[in-house]
Amino acid sequence: MGERTIRVRVPGTSANCGPGFDSLGLACNIYNDLELTLLTEPGLQIEMLGEGAGLIPCDERNICWQAVKLLLDKAGVNEFHGARISMMNRVPLSRGLGSSATAIVAGLKAANVLIGNRYNRHELLQIANEIEGHPDNVAPAIYGGFTISTVTDGKVECFSLMPKLRLELVVAVPDFPLSTRKAREVLPDKITRQEAVFNIGRAAMLTAALVRGNERFLRTAFDDALHQPYRAKLIPGMYEVFQAAKEAGAVGANLSGAGPCLIAYVPERLCAAERVGEAMCEAFKKSGVQSEARIMSLDTRGAHILNH
Repeated sequence: MGERTIRVRVPGTSANCGPGFDSLGLACNIYNDLELTLLTEPGLQIEMLGEGAGLIPCDERNICWQAVKLLLDKAGVNEFHGARISMMNRVPLSRGLGSSATAIVAGLKAANVLIGNRYNRHELLQIANEIEGHPDNVAPAIYGGFTISTVTDGKVECFSLMPKLRLELVVAVPDFPLSTRKAREVLPDKITRQEAVFNIGRAAMLTAALVRGNERFLRTAFDDALHQPYRAKLIPGMYEVFQAAKEAGAVGANLSGAGPCLIAYVPERLCAAERVGEAMCEAFKKSGVQSEARIMSLDTRGAHILNH
């Protein structure tokens, strides 16, 4: 048999969505593609193209390869000892758009297909969460759409839905990276009851408004008291960019994942996405930050196989 090859595509993601810290996430129509060939003989060849090429390890430390190995180990498949990996990355690295989650999910999805789809999506989510440590990025990368995830005794439950209103996602991508580790270090160990209530109400309101398609209730639903106020010092002009986005037509804005990307939500009917993007970049510039705006929409498929 010798070798098997598969190509998969995985969407970038935006986690937290404001108040849903480590729980809410969405998939964007920006994609990383992986071609994986499993080899019976030892040896690892990794090629990285696009975003982050030259920065991502191309040896045993590569997180995509780590995911492939973990899945094969769990499945008890020991006939493959090496691999050829080729990734075309379009998701910016260390910007809060789930680049590590896409690599993990790509590796798991591809390896799973090559061993005959031993695991379903729910089971792949458990393995992905084991690697990533929290489900808010890996869940939308697997399922697509808007996802709500909970973890109970290490087991992840995920609800995936498509909102009842059409939103464009406007992402301001600043010209500096921010590691998730650094962004987590600034968070406090304890929060007040008032802050907890603030976020619970908004996370519930956000989900309900998306399910019902009620735009009006989204206007305060993206606000957060648990992580954004502490991460603001790492991202110059963050709140000014949020305000500029809303004044230009967005219903809300928040940090994308741990940042530094900022994401705004614009009702499609307003045709205001470009205006919002320009306003966000202009506000960033006033704080001395260069950025570029990307207009995206919600991905509906999640990780999937690409035909040759």
